[in-house]
Amino acid sequence: MISLITGASSGIGRDMAFEFADRGYDLILVARSFDRLKEVKNEIIKKYDKCNVLIMKCDVSNVESVKNLYNNIQKEFGNIDVLVNNAGFGDCGKFYETDLEKDISMINTNILGLHVLTKLFLRDMVKVNKGYILNIASIAGFMPGPLMATYYSTKAYVVRLTRAIAKELKVDNSKVRIAAFCPGPVNTEFDKNANVTFSLKGQSSSDVAKIGVNGLFKSNKVVYFSSILIRIVACLAKIMPESFMANKAYRTQKRKLR
Repeated sequence: MISLITGASSGIGRDMAFEFADRGYDLILVARSFDRLKEVKNEIIKKYDKCNVLIMKCDVSNVESVKNLYNNIQKEFGNIDVLVNNAGFGDCGKFYETDLEKDISMINTNILGLHVLTKLFLRDMVKVNKGYILNIASIAGFMPGPLMATYYSTKAYVVRLTRAIAKELKVDNSKVRIAAFCPGPVNTEFDKNANVTFSLKGQSSSDVAKIGVNGLFKSNKVVYFSSILIRIVACLAKIMPESFMANKAYRTQKRKLR
């Protein structure tokens, strides 16, 4: 069994790699930093000596790099069993003040890379009628996100795309499972990369990773959350006016700005 994880050099992706190794999976770990991937690989094989770990450098914001990644994996392994689209980042600030190039990179990473990988590997999974795809979304995908407008919007895309694909698979009676996992604040490098400090205490990355992997295999929900509190927030977002949720989000993000 093989699990491919993007954004595996740190945070949730790294900790999910350990979760899959614990379940007996061989791993293909993908990130932009090859050196950090080597560190993760060494940590995993030290703990799980029977786990085969392949590390591959890839910038998932670049479509050609993503296509090359897929082609190389196909040549080497054929089908994989699990795809985890975890690579992503955010930024905080007024939309008209944040850096345009960073926005474009965020959209390409959070949306385009995920979209291409999902389409390519899903085709193979559908042919053999088995496999799992886990898209790491966020509670941010359920509401407007002033001061993090681009990030919130990218996560809304991930949630909607996943729901749509899941419906198509269900209608076709496919045994392929696709799901979107939606954490809230997590103690990772996200806040550093987004230039924010979380105003709420985040869950540990290892706990969130365990919940995410367990939910993929033990739940039939298309969209699931990292805690009861985060699920309640998602439910509120469905019933409250968007203007109310936008005000709440603005106040939350305002407290984060450094």
